Amino acid sequence: MLVLLPPSETKSDGGSGAALDLDALSMPRLSPIRSKLTDALIELAADPQACRSALGLGKGAEAEIARNAALRTSPTRPALERYTGVLYDALDAGAFTRVQREKARARLAIGSALFGVVRAGDPIPAYRLSGGSKLPGLPTLSALWREELAAALAEETEGELVVDLRSGVYQQLGRVPGAVTANVLTEHEDGSRTVVSHFNKHHKGLLARALVLTRAEPTDVRGLARVAAKAGLRVEIASPTELLVIT
Repeated sequence: MLVLLPPSETKSDGGSGAALDLDALSMPRLSPIRSKLTDALIELAADPQACRSALGLGKGAEAEIARNAALRTSPTRPALERYTGVLYDALDAGAFTRVQREKARARLAIGSALFGVVRAGDPIPAYRLSGGSKLPGLPTLSALWREELAAALAEETEGELVVDLRSGVYQQLGRVPGAVTANVLTEHEDGSRTVVSHFNKHHKGLLARALVLTRAEPTDVRGLARVAAKAGLRVEIASPTELLVIT
């Protein structure tokens, strides 16, 4: 089983790993696109005004620009430790035991506008690039990634159940046909249901945590539902490829 998580805009600083080595990342067939985007971000960082415009940054974004300028020289840390925010707080990977961390490295991957997808243990630097960004002189990120990332994910997940928790913009970078998705809905007193962004991220983090910690090896949406329910989540099966998490 592979669980695909969305990235986050917020990322931790620093790290104790060596500088970025694209050849050390999972799915090496993605290295040419990764290298092209890395070089483009470094070049863009040399023009702060153009960088702010292309990446949608505010005036106080010097630290974000500096991160991109140092992409090839700054220290790295495992991807699962790099991303922060609501989903990753709920996942609480910092509390995993050694054995649980190994399971997380085997079962979790993270979507990325810069790297396509990385495994939880892949060493990456801090960076700023969103899935909807458009870099000067390059096609859209969707156009750059779509075919190659889809092919890489197909190779990486052959014969596995894939649970795709990425947001729509990151799914568009490289789709996984047949993957199970999870939609988080808040149920109101009148019985109506709506999507609420904060709860969406939080409960996807809880679901990912449950899928890491379980000893089960789910093979379909029903198996996923059993794991989620056992972890205390309220779930419904909407279709063979869609799980609903109700808050």
